[in-house]
Amino acid sequence: QVQLVESGGGLVQAGDSLRLSCAASARTLSMGWFRQARGKEREFVALISWPIRSTYYADSVKGRFTISRDNAKNTVYLQMNSLKPEDTAVYYCAAGSRAGIRKRDEYDYWGQGTQVTVSS
Repeated sequence: QVQLVESGGGLVQAGDSLRLSCAASARTLSMGWFRQARGKEREFVALISWPIRSTYYADSVKGRFTISRDNAKNTVYLQMNSLKPEDTAVYYCAAGSRAGIRKRDEYDYWGQGTQVTVSS
């Protein structure tokens, strides 16, 4: 029922910044970002809840990535700073019907993903 469209991926150099966007067709209580590197499983990156905007980050991105939400646009953003080659992955936006979802299987809706490639 909820459609998600990611954008903002691209090819950057290590140390650069990138902002991903995810536009949702409806408001959900949880919106999160996951990523899947080549040959690896999809892993949690960050989440933000509604309405209090509580956030949670994976240790690997804490301090470098910031998730935010624009309620009027039903859009979630992932600001990625100090990018590393290890951040290279397809980044997926996800939405869930309850707040604070951290587990992949508990998200109800997924976008198609956007590729982020970080070169050395």
